[in-house]
Amino acid sequence: MKKGVISFISLLLSVTMLVGCGEKSASESSSGTGDSAAKPNFKVGMVTDTGSIDDKSFNQGSYEGILKANKEFNMDYKYLKPAGETEADYLKEIGNLYDAGFKFIVAPGFKFETAIFKAQDKYTDAKFVIIDGAPRSTPDAEAELKDNSVAIYFAEHEAGFLAGVASALHMKEGQAGFIGGMKIPPVQKFNWGFQQGVDYANKNLGTNVTINKENVVYQGTFKDVAAGGQLAAQMFDRGVNVIFAAAGGVGVGAINEAKNRVKNGDDVWIVGVDVDQHKDGIYEGDKSVVLTSAVKKIDQAAYDMIKAETEGKFPGGETVILDAKNNGVGLPESNPNLSEDVLKQVDDVFNKIKAGEIEVAEEQGEWIE
Repeated sequence: MKKGVISFISLLLSVTMLVGCGEKSASESSSGTGDSAAKPNFKVGMVTDTGSIDDKSFNQGSYEGILKANKEFNMDYKYLKPAGETEADYLKEIGNLYDAGFKFIVAPGFKFETAIFKAQDKYTDAKFVIIDGAPRSTPDAEAELKDNSVAIYFAEHEAGFLAGVASALHMKEGQAGFIGGMKIPPVQKFNWGFQQGVDYANKNLGTNVTINKENVVYQGTFKDVAAGGQLAAQMFDRGVNVIFAAAGGVGVGAINEAKNRVKNGDDVWIVGVDVDQHKDGIYEGDKSVVLTSAVKKIDQAAYDMIKAETEGKFPGGETVILDAKNNGVGLPESNPNLSEDVLKQVDDVFNKIKAGEIEVAEEQGEWIE
């Protein structure tokens, strides 16, 4: 069994870009029609986690990466939505994909860990990509990657740091808060990074933004929209100006609450997570309550693993870390609510992280839990 952590940049070598013929509709089963040649019988499958391919999170990001790859590599692709969220539910759909010839399978999220652990042994001639997780015999066990599996993780603390800097620079002074979903490492790292970013801006960029303990909360799920709205309302009532919501559906509730507040004249903001959530925050015309988002380039992760497979470079048995150094995390390409001056300062900070001049801790340390 191979183990190790490899750089995203060194993993994938640049190749001549091939031109596709455009996107297909987002159906559950599609076959390629692009101009590029795929590997013979190359079929890419995906099993969705909670929600579907329009969840504005891991499912959607992974699927968009598959669509991007299809434009270039002209492969068959298909996704299946399981009936539930158990290991058995996931394994059933993995088996259905395998039986249909889809032997390159993308699994978006840590909930697939035990299912992929079993699948990598059962389907030895298949390839598995698990995003934000690794194959494990139990949720608490050490990762066990076989040569037909790749685990992809992100430096959420770096994305959170940049969002914290941007939020502090935009507000200049006031209060910030954090709403997390489940208390799991990726969400915790977002929180700790965000707090470090605010602290950095206060110490180095002339801001005065505080984060109080009562305004750092984990709701405990990623689904409870109503609870997200209630938590956001409580924070806004306490004077919080911006909330970083790393909480899935719970975060949607926070966004909805912010929309209601802004319509009533309040100056409040939300920081989105995982993908650019600007559109989710639109409340009038093109005005959005989403200040910016702490982005994990999930689509690029899925795309690059497919690309590696087509080139015969699938990094089986490896753990890939996507961070600032390889442009795997950051803010969205477009941030209409941030001024040019703020964006320039955030970009300077980003480049310092890339160069190793700023080190963002991924452990709790002194930061509020």
